[in-house]
Amino acid sequence: MIELELATRQREEMINITGMVREELKKHGVQDGICYVFVPHTTAGVTINENADSDVKRDILSGFKAMVPDIPYRHVEGNSDAHIKASLVGACVSVFVEKGELVLGTWQGIYFCEFDGPRRRKVYLKFIKAS
Repeated sequence: MIELELATRQREEMINITGMVREELKKHGVQDGICYVFVPHTTAGVTINENADSDVKRDILSGFKAMVPDIPYRHVEGNSDAHIKASLVGACVSVFVEKGELVLGTWQGIYFCEFDGPRRRKVYLKFIKAS
């Protein structure tokens, strides 16, 4: 298992980690298989989405704020909205690896989604080689 570290800078942000994942893929020399990307946090997640237009990230975060407003919830830490958003996004994505490359669509990127920052965060990767 590979551990990546991130430092988020805002309460809510989406960080494109595709390059970091590709770098680790090259280091480990996997040619064919699957890459699992897992976020071990309850107020952050990971998703695959548009990587060409930064307005999409802003729109996604705005949409989450509209769906899950920061209102007084019962949880004493005051970050229940972040827990809800993380649950909606999810903690894991999987990406096929073929000929040493991540199989992503033309406009797709892998994003770490922060909902309770700024913080130091971890992302775990696991490459499973096809037999």
